[in-house]
Amino acid sequence: MLAHNQTADGNAGPALRLGHLYPDQLNVYGDRGNIITLRQRCRWRGIMLDVLPLQLGDELVPERYDMLFIGGGQDREQDEVARDLREKKSAGLRAAVEADMPVLAVCGGYQLLARYYRPAVGPELPGAAIFDAWTVHSGKEVARCVGNVALSWRESTLVGFENHGGRTFLAPGAEPLGRVLAGHGNNSEDHLEGCVYRNTFGTYLHGSLLPKNPHFADYLIQLALQRRYGIDSVEATLAPLDDSAEWQAHRAMLQRLGVS
Repeated sequence: MLAHNQTADGNAGPALRLGHLYPDQLNVYGDRGNIITLRQRCRWRGIMLDVLPLQLGDELVPERYDMLFIGGGQDREQDEVARDLREKKSAGLRAAVEADMPVLAVCGGYQLLARYYRPAVGPELPGAAIFDAWTVHSGKEVARCVGNVALSWRESTLVGFENHGGRTFLAPGAEPLGRVLAGHGNNSEDHLEGCVYRNTFGTYLHGSLLPKNPHFADYLIQLALQRRYGIDSVEATLAPLDDSAEWQAHRAMLQRLGVS
């Protein structure tokens, strides 16, 4: 079990470790803001979130982490990342996912955790096959899926910004993250967005995603705490925060998109 950290009042509080996959390669859309949000929301509650980079060539040892995050990049970065994911991290990633570790994969990371990504030019890139899904890029002559997006999620909504040329398709029975209320989603055809497998969440939502969706950020933190410390600790630790500014931004996006 991870050691507890020492809080400002001298009491021991819970500590979590987040593995950030490929921070130097998959960082082009500001998705590092998701990690900043997780860290700050933990800090406000006396939880220490230690962020550890997982670079090219590093092994992924599941026991060292409580959460994982992988962001988005461009096709040229995805080639070397896909190879490293298969050769160095596949077994550890699969073990973490099957043990219900919370994982957030955004855009390019989402694509690489599916069966394969077929770029507009070049060979098909086999993925980690965590999600029963695949992505095809139809070429530069086909308009990208770009713009603000809103989707239903559980009993609420998620908002963000999408910018992807690839179209992702879910196999029958695969669970989407949500249903598109406005925007393109996975492929601009079936009104589905993202994919969920156990506690692993794939999505195209940038923005960054978590600053405007504090309920989703807390859901990931809850999953990590529950897995590490048990349900009683989760209920005791995640006290409500003043999220009025975050919800104002969330509602403003919904209003802009005409979603009630």
